[in-house]
Amino acid sequence: MTMRPLSCLACLAIALLMSACTSSRPPLPTVPSVDLNRYVGTWYEIAHLPNFFQSKCASDTQATYRADGKDVEVLNQCRKEDGTVEQIRGIAKVVAGSHGAKLRVSFFRPIYGDYWILDLDPDYRWVLVGEPSRKYAWILARSPDLDAATQDALLARAAALGFDRQAFVGTPHAGPPSSGPASP
Repeated sequence: MTMRPLSCLACLAIALLMSACTSSRPPLPTVPSVDLNRYVGTWYEIAHLPNFFQSKCASDTQATYRADGKDVEVLNQCRKEDGTVEQIRGIAKVVAGSHGAKLRVSFFRPIYGDYWILDLDPDYRWVLVGEPSRKYAWILARSPDLDAATQDALLARAAALGFDRQAFVGTPHAGPPSSGPASP
């Protein structure tokens, strides 16, 4: 495993900052609240809207979250075409008044980007994450596989929120899961 930060994620902060630009779209609703103690753990990327900061990721993309006081420590990793694993660490801060549904994430402080929880399984088995410009979105699950019906429902929800459903790309999971913290 390389400890060199994902160069493609290096641009995440810039991209998410740019997403803060005003839009003619209606406000993006989030879930009413998120219990961050239940949210921490490992999430596997099932699908995402293509973006330049993940362009070198070929498979096995996952995120591991760990409580760190009032903040959340983030570890993102993926497998590249050559089989090597890249990872990057960041920090997430809860947006005041959002009840945990909106976070500001940074891999290169002081630059932060939006991470909004748009739909969440009551048992915290899957989540739809996006940001207000609707250029970036992810479907994550607690395991590398998500049944087709649930994935289709989440894609429909994303489309209803103004995301381009047809642009979502599935994320393959070929390798064994990392030895990161177990999910709750």
